[in-house]
Amino acid sequence: MEDNNPKYQTFVVNSAKYLTLTTTKFDRRKKWQKLDPKEIRSFIPGSIIEIFVTPGQHLKAGEVILTLEAMKMYTKVTMPYDGVIKSIEVTKGNKIPKDTLLATIE
Repeated sequence: MEDNNPKYQTFVVNSAKYLTLTTTKFDRRKKWQKLDPKEIRSFIPGSIIEIFVTPGQHLKAGEVILTLEAMKMYTKVTMPYDGVIKSIEVTKGNKIPKDTLLATIE
């Protein structure tokens, strides 16, 4: 027999509690995760055009790691802070979706 009783969830917004129904799409959404400062991820989908660094290379903040092409525009992905490249997770010519791990920093 089908359960016709709705399943309410409690949402807290600015310390106020609300009972609400959610959609299946909302329940299946990708949950928010805190960003790892040692990971460099793509913020747009595109193609890897050129990679300028190798694992173990020391870089200063602002130095270019790779070039990403999206919608006929070239975007330089730069080092967020001084550090050493631990690994490069993509290769030249890869087509990547948004939020792809590009490189890790030690």
